[in-house]
Amino acid sequence: MKKKIGLIINPIAGLGGKSGFKGTDNIEIKNQALKMGYSSESISKTRYVFENILSLFNKFEIITCPGEMGEEAIKNLDINYKLFEQTFKKNTTSKDTKKAVKELLKENIDLLIFAGGDGTAKDIYEIVKDEILCIGIPTGVKIQSAVYAKSPKLASEIISRFILNKTYSTELREVMDIDEEEYRNERIKSKLYGYLKILFDKKYVQNIKAGSISSKEDQKLIAHEIINLLDQNIIYIVGGGSTTKQIFNELKLEKTLIGVDLIQNKKILLKDVNEKQILEKIKNNKAKIIVTIIGNQGYIFGRGNQQISAKVIRKIGKENIYIVATKKKILNLKGEPLLVDSGDPELDKELSGYVKVITGQGERLVCKVGVEE
Repeated sequence: MKKKIGLIINPIAGLGGKSGFKGTDNIEIKNQALKMGYSSESISKTRYVFENILSLFNKFEIITCPGEMGEEAIKNLDINYKLFEQTFKKNTTSKDTKKAVKELLKENIDLLIFAGGDGTAKDIYEIVKDEILCIGIPTGVKIQSAVYAKSPKLASEIISRFILNKTYSTELREVMDIDEEEYRNERIKSKLYGYLKILFDKKYVQNIKAGSISSKEDQKLIAHEIINLLDQNIIYIVGGGSTTKQIFNELKLEKTLIGVDLIQNKKILLKDVNEKQILEKIKNNKAKIIVTIIGNQGYIFGRGNQQISAKVIRKIGKENIYIVATKKKILNLKGEPLLVDSGDPELDKELSGYVKVITGQGERLVCKVGVEE
């Protein structure tokens, strides 16, 4: 018997990532990002997920929304799908997401797949609670919630297991969101909204983001190590986080806590940059990247620092990336690998393997990056 799968896409999720706006819940922010020439990758990432499971096309049927909220991602694929009659305006909002979920609930679906970020997960939760099985395709900016696959590639893996009736479990997982205006003003206020019933396997599904209380002394030792490594005339692309902020503190510079800044010769070159600004600055200059690890999730790229995009990383090169983290933050991962979700699956593979993480002055820990398929 064919599986009935519901599909909902937030077509603007992730638009605030590369553009440096840190989210698109605000319609004005969305319009600014579009004017700057950025586009959401929600549809292309969803299409990628289904391209990976095309061989199973006769084992499932998709029920989805017309247009950008679903059909656009799958209409040119050899997949059985049907549309419900409800239509949606071009500039969709959370109200449209909730309306779509209500339509899908009438269809007795076996699984609801949704593409977006924390705001999308919150909208889904407000309607379904824990009534139906769900899984998220990560296409948003921050994604603190524990209801998303670790990457679109791993979303396709766990969905295929479900379609083939292979072993999987279900689990109630946290739906989190933050106030984006507060977030843009460097104040992080996370709120737990509830728990969605998720298609779960710890290999494929990300953890909830959690802050870690790191010793300022440990962070200072890391900062001193990085400062000793800084070369003249090299541009350093520095991601957000309290550990990277400590580097700036030691240099007597002001850091954008949750943004990306550029420094050169121990001075600020440009603050709170977007992808295009980074690419412009490094076009004719040597550059390196300094990033830290997201607490409890393990991401080094692809969560909250999409400004350091696949294009930027390819230009810089794997050998020019410094990863910094306190030993406590690494130990809190409990042996889980570091993660990359750059939006380019080939680059994610290239970045996988073993890396040295700077954990103090003259100290390195070897950590694994990536998830075995």
